[in-house]
Amino acid sequence: MTLLQKIIVTGLLWGVIGTLNAMPASQLWLAEEQSGSLSVKPISAADGYHNQPLVVDNGVYFTQQVPNPEGGQTDLFFYDFATHEARNLTNTPVSEYSPTVYPYDDGLSAVVVEADGSQKLWFYPFAETQSPRRVFDHIAPVGYHAWGKDEQLVMFILGEPHTLQFTDLKGHLPKLVASDIGRTLAYNAARNLYSFTYTSQGQQWFASFDAQTQVVTPHFALPGSVHYYTWFDDNTIAYAIAGRIYTRHLDNPDKVLLWRNLSAYCPGTISRLSKQGPRLVFVCNQA
Repeated sequence: MTLLQKIIVTGLLWGVIGTLNAMPASQLWLAEEQSGSLSVKPISAADGYHNQPLVVDNGVYFTQQVPNPEGGQTDLFFYDFATHEARNLTNTPVSEYSPTVYPYDDGLSAVVVEADGSQKLWFYPFAETQSPRRVFDHIAPVGYHAWGKDEQLVMFILGEPHTLQFTDLKGHLPKLVASDIGRTLAYNAARNLYSFTYTSQGQQWFASFDAQTQVVTPHFALPGSVHYYTWFDDNTIAYAIAGRIYTRHLDNPDKVLLWRNLSAYCPGTISRLSKQGPRLVFVCNQA
């Protein structure tokens, strides 16, 4: 892959176009509710790119920059709650992003920037006896993805504009769902809905897609500065503005509540969020 191709890929995935050796510095923090109080601590260094967290029962999957003569190289890592240590899961010559639990085998799905610059979805098995493999050969360039049920998923397909596309593992061609979408895709199993954001006539909206009815429903407007969100529970999403995290209930979206002011821990800007149970991991972009 040429230097120009890497710069373009870097800009599309991070929303940042710049020199490859100046990847945006970001740090992962763990906020955990314990007996009515909140414990907050860093779980990564602050001197490089640590991003795209996914909280699970025993730890956090995330993307981290690794040393590379050309810069811009990333691998998938796992922070273990028991050992308080992180380890590299992939150690490959290509870059991986967006670690997601793969629901149909024991491993992760991830976006891989292949040697020729193509961005495709891959499966990375946990078993060392198995080799990684492409999930789709024909779908590119993929930016993000979210799995639903019945071997279905939605994907962020890079383009002008970026689009949300719906497909499955059964060989169906992708279906265009929405255009000019944001970077966060999620699946709410309780509601059986995919969630995403999109912009229409200069206004950003939080929306859902029902795969059964094929209907997109806009729920409420979002501030233009909000690019990321997470589901707090089956009915509530959360997003950050600067160092403050706010929540909104899907059935009462006009009520915006301040969940926590975490500016003391993140003097920069909180971007991506991931929550499971009492644990929230957030990304602090360095000021």
